[in-house]
Amino acid sequence: MKLCVAQSRPVKGAIQRNIENHIGLINRAVSYGADTVIFPELSLTGYEPELANELATSPDDQRFAVFQEISDANRVTIGVGMPTKSEAGNLITLIIFQPDQARQTYSKHYLHADEEPFFVRGDAAYGLIGTDMALAICYELSIPAHSETAFKHGAKIYLVSVAKTASGVANAAISLSDIARKYGMTVLMANSVGPSDNFVSGGKSAIWNTSGELLGQMNDNDEGILLIDTETQEIWQETL
Repeated sequence: MKLCVAQSRPVKGAIQRNIENHIGLINRAVSYGADTVIFPELSLTGYEPELANELATSPDDQRFAVFQEISDANRVTIGVGMPTKSEAGNLITLIIFQPDQARQTYSKHYLHADEEPFFVRGDAAYGLIGTDMALAICYELSIPAHSETAFKHGAKIYLVSVAKTASGVANAAISLSDIARKYGMTVLMANSVGPSDNFVSGGKSAIWNTSGELLGQMNDNDEGILLIDTETQEIWQETL
């Protein structure tokens, strides 16, 4: 299985422009034979909490149909970040597109205090793609119960979607290496680059093996893709 994290530079609030950028990154990943491609937190709007109420939409928004078309045509699972609406309020969501399946969502369950004025927590304490790939969104990687719960429900792969500064991503790398080693999981992290809210995202999307060893890492500035073949442990990287 080939898993990919995409490192994108979102344009603030420009959903259609970001969709087009996502398509280019997905097509590059597909050219390497990727089975799964995961994007950073709120990748389709940028991490912009103050815009969430204006930009939030339904996971069934027809603007996203192109992702389903790509998924169906290339047998690839795609995860994109978007604020979505619920009766309780706005959610930080990964919308998951799988070949010939209905759209799936995982919404951030553990919110940072800074996010609470803008978002509500998702109902599920963890999310799975299939039976063994767990989803996490940013701050959740810092909550031990999140990775532990995912592992107890059969996760062998931990896919983490974040929007973090350079210092934040350095701290996350330590935590994710520990998670990989503790639970024997392959861990992938997708971070964005460029301006986000009141900070600059620090990139360095990365992959760790089941021993917690760093296998590949992108730089702190460029968009691109990072892939692993889980059987051979071979790594591919391409910057755009």
